[in-house]
Amino acid sequence: MEKQYGTLYGIGVGPGDPDMITIKAVKMLETVDVIFTASSTKNSYSLAVKIAEPYVPEHTEVRMLAFPMSKDADVLQRAWEENARRVVEPLSQGKNVAFLTLGDCLTYSTYGYLARHVAEIAPNVKMVAVPGITSYQAAAARVNRPLVEGEQSLLIMSGVKGGDRFRQFGNRSENVVFLKAYKNVSDISNALSEHGWEDESIGVVSCGLPEERIVKDIAEFQTAPPDYWTLIMAKHRNGHG
Repeated sequence: MEKQYGTLYGIGVGPGDPDMITIKAVKMLETVDVIFTASSTKNSYSLAVKIAEPYVPEHTEVRMLAFPMSKDADVLQRAWEENARRVVEPLSQGKNVAFLTLGDCLTYSTYGYLARHVAEIAPNVKMVAVPGITSYQAAAARVNRPLVEGEQSLLIMSGVKGGDRFRQFGNRSENVVFLKAYKNVSDISNALSEHGWEDESIGVVSCGLPEERIVKDIAEFQTAPPDYWTLIMAKHRNGHG
């Protein structure tokens, strides 16, 4: 007889403001048996859990999956495999499980990696993605700025490695969003200035959180201390690259 698993829900809880979590996500949180989310091995804090907290029933178990802050591929692979097994455990008991992520669960999200590893261990597990509002959608709304108009294109890229990807691809799009503009935000600022985009670029730090900050002059990022929750929206002043 084929084993009956519970369902794994990948839930995007939005960018930070608890009011921006979707109704569907709230409904799922009210019905699942176990909630998982990622945390650092250095602590057990999860912003995703904090956002979802008002909608999680008191009796629902919340478990943290610790991921090491390492660039060692073997270390990371072992962590993924171990955490996937932890998620499969309640699923194999027929329980429904949620994995929470910030923003959208399929945009630069831990859920995508986790889902692949779960599928390798338990191919019959049903998975359902519940999309969430992304940080860049919320940031655009916060400053009342269209992300893209008419026949324009929008390029979304990681800022983890600085501005080199923009130097390579930026001029192929009229609008660019940098997510994870963290330690190398200064180089991103430089890259935008090199291409004449600085006047139409704006940064948002900790969007939707109490400490939210709008940075209208991206030159500030040259000397500002790095903040993990930083994104930059950029637009070529002439509407094209």
